[in-house]
Amino acid sequence: MVSAALSGRPVAEADAAVIAESLTDPDRFARIFDLHADEIHRYAARRLGPEASLADDVTAETFLVAFRKRRRYDLSRQDSRPWLYGIAANLIAKHRRTELRRLKALARTAEPDGEAFEQRSVDRMDAERLGPSLAAALAGLGAAERELLFLVTWADLSYEQAAEALSVPVGTVRSRLSRTRAKIRRSLEGTR
Repeated sequence: MVSAALSGRPVAEADAAVIAESLTDPDRFARIFDLHADEIHRYAARRLGPEASLADDVTAETFLVAFRKRRRYDLSRQDSRPWLYGIAANLIAKHRRTELRRLKALARTAEPDGEAFEQRSVDRMDAERLGPSLAAALAGLGAAERELLFLVTWADLSYEQAAEALSVPVGTVRSRLSRTRAKIRRSLEGTR
């Protein structure tokens, strides 16, 4: 078995070879779906929230778009995950307004538990109290910043893979992610 270098998953063949074969045998593209659909679905579900049908739709549409665009796939790229995440990210962008409204609503819903602020230790701040502040910080990010952050943190893409998924240079990923992290830190410091 050949190991897909960046994903660490064992596969019988590289994604690029399967995509190349699918150009003459379209049924071969089902292998790409079999390998990556669950991962793309998990990412879409985390990005779009609890309504499973949206994640199902984005996953299905991601592979439909990928199938239709497979002739343009760069066959020098052995791992198709960054390409698929890029397609999914574009589809998720259609749902960003809903996402932004959801983050803003989450930021408004959870109130502090009444415990005196001075008595709370930053080290003991639990995820429940941090959740609304973090949601507000995420809602304050631009769409491109949020997408990059989620690709790196939730999809666990490397900077290089995120750059490929978003069609931007790696340097842009590094600088944008640095600025994004700084914005979140500043926003969260205001809640302490």
